[in-house]
Amino acid sequence: MGAFSDSLLILFLSLLSASNVFGSNICTSQGVTTCQHCLLVHPTCAWCSQEEYGRGGSGASRCDLKANLLKGGCTSDDLEFPSSTVNIQEDSPLSDKASGTADDVTQIRPQKIHMALRPGDSKHFTVSVKQVEDYPVDLYYLMDLSYSMMNDLARLRTLGNELAVTMGRTTSNLRMGFGAFVDKTISPYMYTHPAMALENPCYKDGQTCVAQFGFKHVLSLTEKVARFTEEVKKQQVSRNRDAPEGGFDSIMQAVVCKEKIGWRPDASHLLVFTTDAITHIALDGRIAGIVQPNDGLCHLDVDNVYNKSAVLDYPSLALMTDKMSENNINLVFAVTSQVVPLYKEYSKLIPGSTVGLLSDDSGNVIQLIEDAYAKIRSKVELELLGVPEELNLSFNATCQNGEVILGLKSCSGLKIGDTVSFNVEAQLRGCPKEKSRTFTIKPRGFKDSLEVTVDFACSCDCEAEAQANSPLCSNGNGTYECGVCQCHKGRLGPQCQCSVEDYSPSDDANCSPKPGSPICGGRGDCLCGQCSCHDNEFGQVWGKFCECDDFNCLRFKGALCSDHGKCGCGICQCDAGWKGDNCNCSTQIDTCMSSIGMLCSGRGYCQCGVCQCTQPGAYGDTCEKCPTCPDSCTLKTKCVECQHFKRGQYTEDSSCSTICKDEIKVVEELVVHESNAAAVNCSYKDEDDCVVHFQYYDDETGKSILFVVKEPECPQGPDILVVLLAVTGAILLLGLVGLLIWKLLVTIHDHREYAKFEEERSKAKWDTANNPLYKGATSTFTNVAYRGT
Repeated sequence: MGAFSDSLLILFLSLLSASNVFGSNICTSQGVTTCQHCLLVHPTCAWCSQEEYGRGGSGASRCDLKANLLKGGCTSDDLEFPSSTVNIQEDSPLSDKASGTADDVTQIRPQKIHMALRPGDSKHFTVSVKQVEDYPVDLYYLMDLSYSMMNDLARLRTLGNELAVTMGRTTSNLRMGFGAFVDKTISPYMYTHPAMALENPCYKDGQTCVAQFGFKHVLSLTEKVARFTEEVKKQQVSRNRDAPEGGFDSIMQAVVCKEKIGWRPDASHLLVFTTDAITHIALDGRIAGIVQPNDGLCHLDVDNVYNKSAVLDYPSLALMTDKMSENNINLVFAVTSQVVPLYKEYSKLIPGSTVGLLSDDSGNVIQLIEDAYAKIRSKVELELLGVPEELNLSFNATCQNGEVILGLKSCSGLKIGDTVSFNVEAQLRGCPKEKSRTFTIKPRGFKDSLEVTVDFACSCDCEAEAQANSPLCSNGNGTYECGVCQCHKGRLGPQCQCSVEDYSPSDDANCSPKPGSPICGGRGDCLCGQCSCHDNEFGQVWGKFCECDDFNCLRFKGALCSDHGKCGCGICQCDAGWKGDNCNCSTQIDTCMSSIGMLCSGRGYCQCGVCQCTQPGAYGDTCEKCPTCPDSCTLKTKCVECQHFKRGQYTEDSSCSTICKDEIKVVEELVVHESNAAAVNCSYKDEDDCVVHFQYYDDETGKSILFVVKEPECPQGPDILVVLLAVTGAILLLGLVGLLIWKLLVTIHDHREYAKFEEERSKAKWDTANNPLYKGATSTFTNVAYRGT
């Protein structure tokens, strides 16, 4: 809707501007005199070829809006108004599974479309793609057999069956083949002295090697795993002189020799390239005097050996990319750690390729191939073949969970069986020489494709009925075409009735929009009361008063309409995918997508294809750098929550698969090995107050891996019996302590009283024989009431 709304806005502004300046619409304001030029002005313009139209003093323009022409009396039969259309010609439903063969499998829908487009107009259509289950796979193992790969060859001899079993989990229809390479068989790439070095380049080390070769095809693709193991066991290493190898020569031959390799047209093609060294590239052949460019053809002799090794240069990356796209090849670079950075740069330039870290003895090659194939199947990317320059295509992707991503023609993070769709807008910017062209849209690496045929509606039907030297044009002074006379050189006027030699100054009044204005705007001559616009080195000048041209529009960095639009009478008409007064603002957002799949890393917004960072401290092309932002542990926490525990914000808004691209591995405990020494240990408390431990690690290929401890550490609840016993014990203990303290205090008090008694006794002054405290046992009382009776 965004591009469509922009088109409507531009059309509205164009109509408004033209109306304000010329008192008419965009069609009549251009001063066009031919039907074909009228169609180029704007998709809303129509032409009336009726002979009598506009005569009798009405001054009506033959190039006008369709409604105005019909209202002005033009009949529908004389109306030239080709319209843009889309017609789906073949639309078979998508398949669910490949039952052992892919002959009848459909992975893209529709399969054939026919379109008609007018210049400046656009049409939309939708392409759906599905990765079907159990799709046949052709796997060709291309191995470096230079001397340093001796251990790898010994390891590969034992991996044939295991590789077949591993890939069998993905497909029930697997074929495997094998090829080997060293380098060009010419000095200075090989040992040429002494003579024995030609046959055994390892003779100085006391070893036996085979003679150096460029590329040899050993085993065609076959379902027999035993044949693969058998042929690999027969192989021996060779030796070359310089450090780089001739791997690109072998890749080219493995790709283009389809019949000998045995690539099936109805299978997924996987080319595994293994090496521990850098490789020669195009133009390196000059060292050996090889100047003939690689021709991209198959050159295997009867022994299946590359016989142009010393004749053709190494292929360029562009040529390899074209041939792999043409033959639907997915390339996997399985290389050792010291050359991973180099091949990652190559991979950026070769669409559809991946890089895997190969161990020193190739022991992990099976896991590497499995991971690479899963990565390839998890992504759908459309590629375009044979699109004419005048046709502009823009894409909006609908990936998982119905989420629409503007400006993208790829989806990632998919599972086998997922279906994605792409809304395609096709806009015709100009008119090619051909009247029709066919191009192809296909998912990269797929055999299935969409064939689109476009008819360019750039001409009028009435042009076929043109009459040369017509009597309607002043007795043969012009060609009568589409209702008007196209005058011969030196003739002017509606019927070519005027000769340039009949010029009269009194005619100048008809060549100015108002008195006092320059004749024909200073850009033409008034001949016979009609402006004849001058030729201009910058472009075309036209209009009744030579007021229009195609070079006076806004520029950006010196480019007219930023090279992304067409200038028409002072207004930039932008191509699809661009907007703005000077068409310098891109509507695509793929340049704003970060490596984690978020727009501007979630720290800004995308404006004209460039991220504008709003998070304080954030910077970088996709706002991916931010020293003051949360660290990687904090950012990965939400991915752990949604990917492992199936909860959290990303699960609620269904954005987990889009944002979180990490591979989750559940472990019992976190361990740091030499291979992941750079791993970061993280932990956080979840909603249940449990502590979750995980490890964040980027391997050599840039792949993110999250190791998550299977069970979080949760606080244990209170044990009632323990608490009861503890409380009881505490009470008894406190009571006992209280008793002991009371007993201690009483004892202290008694000791003090006894000491006081002893002290007082020692100070007594009486005779020790008499006890002053003694009282007799008898007491005498006197009864005062006794009267003696």
